[in-house]
Amino acid sequence: MKPRVLIAGGGLCGLTTALALLQRDYDVRIFEQASELREVGAGVQLGSNGTRVLIALGLADAMQRVICEPTAKEIRLWTTGQRWPVFDLGAESVERYGAPYWFAHRGDFHAVLLKAVRAIAPEAVRAGIACTGYEHTAGGVTLRLADGDRVSGDVLLAADGVHSAIRRQMFGDGRAHFTGIIAWRGLVPMERLPAHMRRLVGTNWVGHGGHVVTYPLRRGEILNFVGSVERDDWRVESWTEAGTRDECAHDLAHWHDDIQTIIRNIDVPYKWALLGRDPLAHFADGRVCLLGDAAHPTLPFLAQGANMALEDAVMVARALDAFPVELALQRFEAARLQRTAAIVRGSADNTTRFHNPALADPNGAAAYIDREFAAEKIRQRYDWLYDYDALNERL
Repeated sequence: MKPRVLIAGGGLCGLTTALALLQRDYDVRIFEQASELREVGAGVQLGSNGTRVLIALGLADAMQRVICEPTAKEIRLWTTGQRWPVFDLGAESVERYGAPYWFAHRGDFHAVLLKAVRAIAPEAVRAGIACTGYEHTAGGVTLRLADGDRVSGDVLLAADGVHSAIRRQMFGDGRAHFTGIIAWRGLVPMERLPAHMRRLVGTNWVGHGGHVVTYPLRRGEILNFVGSVERDDWRVESWTEAGTRDECAHDLAHWHDDIQTIIRNIDVPYKWALLGRDPLAHFADGRVCLLGDAAHPTLPFLAQGANMALEDAVMVARALDAFPVELALQRFEAARLQRTAAIVRGSADNTTRFHNPALADPNGAAAYIDREFAAEKIRQRYDWLYDYDALNERL
């Protein structure tokens, strides 16, 4: 008989993992602390390493109805707005990497996954109850819930996010260090913006002491905005702390007029402190294994957090299909540790690249961007990310 799988966390990672297992006829139960199953309103970038997983799970049509497929990615200079092309993300992504590049609203993406899970197992998700810990039993594992209930299974997969209670039990609180950067995020209806700002392009504005990422969502109806600035007086690591447009504009006061236009049209900007964490040495403990942000929380500077979660989901499902539980989790861990650690470190490295002091002077900035974002350097930094095939990677 296939093992009974318990999943802590009903976010993007937990639901994708559940779907991959349900499609393989596993008995799956998901436990989510939020009483309402939804994702906060923010964008997510899905590279070819992530979209090929979603396509393999049969979600291409459902995702096509909600995503925006971009035509390109570009760099812009924070002061002058000068542009440098980086990628063709339309047909070239499919031709070069074998799968498309998508921009998605997290809430839309989450809804697609939840619908697919419930289509197979309507009662699989239990919401409004937090997972607090676990105990190994003879030949199994027991998940402890905040209401005092206990649920037994053969394997526990912890996709309970950056503040994972399961990771805390396995490894303690660990060391999270404040990076000295806070990030602003917000959404703007495209109809509020001038025509030249409605292009279906992902833009990375680089500048001295900060950078801004913008890209279209929901078929091009919304613009997603994330502004990261060096500032040391805000230490709250939460996506739901509201700020004000005035405070956001103050942090980006010397940036191009296009950035000011976006900020003026955000209804509510949210701010969160960016904390860095060193990669873990292990993901698994017997019949328990960490996935997604619980396993490898990362800064958002390579746009790979969601993609790593999708890779984890399909690879842990493949491992459980191929090996007994404890061996499966060991093989999964061995296959994932090096790649995810490289992404965590690469994301941190991009801070210096995007915020470099050379960008302060417009004359020196152009030469810096020409050098750092030359085609060959871009391929070296990104091809290994997008070429990765979690459906066939060796376990």
